[in-house]
Amino acid sequence: MLAQQTTDLLHRLKLPAMAEALDEQRRQPDVVSLDFEDRLALLLEREHVARENRRLTRLLQLARLRHSASIEDVNFRVKRGLDKSQLLRLATGDWIPQHGVLLITGPTGTGKSWLACALGHSACRHGYLVRYLRLPRLLPELGIARSDGTYSKVLAQLGKADLLILDLWEVRRNVELRAPLLDDWPAPAPHYAMPQSASSHSRMDAFLRHALAVDGDATSGFALAIASRFMSRS
Repeated sequence: MLAQQTTDLLHRLKLPAMAEALDEQRRQPDVVSLDFEDRLALLLEREHVARENRRLTRLLQLARLRHSASIEDVNFRVKRGLDKSQLLRLATGDWIPQHGVLLITGPTGTGKSWLACALGHSACRHGYLVRYLRLPRLLPELGIARSDGTYSKVLAQLGKADLLILDLWEVRRNVELRAPLLDDWPAPAPHYAMPQSASSHSRMDAFLRHALAVDGDATSGFALAIASRFMSRS
């Protein structure tokens, strides 16, 4: 009776993985023979892993990544100009709290979106909130938001992401494509030294100038931009 009460109490305390592990321990003589602290450590580890898995699942659902990709699956043997050490450093996520900006450039079909999703997946694993957006869909939505008065609210929602992945970014001078994202946003973070009154062209130039580049030139053609809160929210 006491065993069932303990299990029920663990569930009420919202420790379901720990309750499940305790039931399993009772059926395993080799585990039952362990001392109290060893058994408790196993129970706590089980709950911790379960919570981390649930958090990762939730973050991946919110991210809505286009591809199920991970850095571990990148084939560096294929000659695509990828720097393995650079990508592995990026996968640690250390650049995200530093308000870094990354551009993944290259011809169509070279795996830019897949690689960005792999980096997004790594960011989720490190606990960052990620959003994946395709500009051909986002820009019309921003246009509608401008007309119905919800533009600031939409931008505020986008600003909650620790890492914002923008797919199909035209990095040539195309005012129509650039301005909707940059006109009404604050200037980039202070270390970019951009005045608040800067035009959308100036903001984009700063965006590109301070961006890390992966696989190609960050001044022409199509690119995939990954921004980690590069806009100041003050």
